[in-house]
Amino acid sequence: MKQTILILTLACAAAPVLAPVLAIAQQPNPSPSPAPSPSPAPGAPAPKPLVGSIASHPDWPNAKPEDVNSIDAIVAALYNVISGPKGQARDWDRMRSLFIPDARLIPSREDPNTHHADAIVLTIDGYIARSSPTMAANGFFEHGIHNEVEQFGNIAHVWSTYESRHNTEDPQPFARGINSIQLLKSGDRYYVVEILWDSERPDNPIPAKYLSK
Repeated sequence: MKQTILILTLACAAAPVLAPVLAIAQQPNPSPSPAPSPSPAPGAPAPKPLVGSIASHPDWPNAKPEDVNSIDAIVAALYNVISGPKGQARDWDRMRSLFIPDARLIPSREDPNTHHADAIVLTIDGYIARSSPTMAANGFFEHGIHNEVEQFGNIAHVWSTYESRHNTEDPQPFARGINSIQLLKSGDRYYVVEILWDSERPDNPIPAKYLSK
């Protein structure tokens, strides 16, 4: 009997201690608070303001107004400036004037082993260094035969089907393909921002809708 009374006394004495513990254990876990965003270290300099490609190159060659005053004009100038007979030097400053200084020219290339495409990303000067010797040695004429234009605000895109010849009198082009040309309208002129292109191949014919009619 004394043992029973002792057990009940201990259980009653423990109840006030266990009750808060059990109550806490039964409460749902609070959702973790999001981590605070890191703040700049004291005394750290503020980020420099972004400066555009055109504004940061004040000595970039000026374009002829007639080369850049419309989408049709700049696309025609683009083809014209790279075209010429064997041995004729190109006016590369005129070409530079058509582009923003940080523009890219990107031919797509297919790996003959994997048949996966890759992109060769060239600066303007990289394109000039790569193409100039071949153009001068063989002659090169390229022109657009079909253009599709989309524009919104200051951005425009030209899907331009091209043909390439070594001489203007060649009956058939030695290459055809499509240039994807991205343009920026700035004030009263246009700039080329990027050109990505792919060539026609036996397994990659140009669809009829992108050919001249």
